[in-house]
Amino acid sequence: MPFKKLHSDIQEKLEFLEITTPTPFQSRSIPVIKSGANVFCTASKDSGKTTTLILTTLQKLKCEAVGNAPRSIVLVENKEKALELYDAFLTYTKHNSLRVYVGYEELHIDLQKSEIFEGVDILISTPKSLNKLFLSNGVNTAQLKLFSIDDAAFLTQNSTYTALISITQSIQKCQFVLYSEEMHPKLQRFESYFMERSKTVAI
Repeated sequence: MPFKKLHSDIQEKLEFLEITTPTPFQSRSIPVIKSGANVFCTASKDSGKTTTLILTTLQKLKCEAVGNAPRSIVLVENKEKALELYDAFLTYTKHNSLRVYVGYEELHIDLQKSEIFEGVDILISTPKSLNKLFLSNGVNTAQLKLFSIDDAAFLTQNSTYTALISITQSIQKCQFVLYSEEMHPKLQRFESYFMERSKTVAI
């Protein structure tokens, strides 16, 4: 069972939230993501993709704060999705030391840079906002372990697609996990850029 092999802090939190049985998608995807491979995760709405993203991020970071630079980045479509995911993460990080930060276009870039500089473990951001941070050296990626993309359909738009390609060119070594409801041909093209030797989990 995938939940049984997760960090004890995560298991405690799942017990508290009365989440006992993984969805079919979680049973298939969690072990593959834990293996460290780049993964395309495709499943219908309400199959547990966002919870999988949160659980595997916490697992990768061992549920504790380390250093100052982000070790996980999560890319989302817009401010609303960013804040929604931030709240979802807080449900799981409330009783551990992990620091979650959320950034989006409406927040001044200098403010984001100074707040990130103070130390974060998980950075949630939108493509334009993250690209600005990267272009202005506002994010140190030396410690980055995991880059996840939630509901990736928004990346089929040219501006966000280009922003992501630009962002990933500055990342040396990292695991990429992309979640979507269906595999769009444009998303598949990422295999030539940063999703090398990727695996696919489709439910």
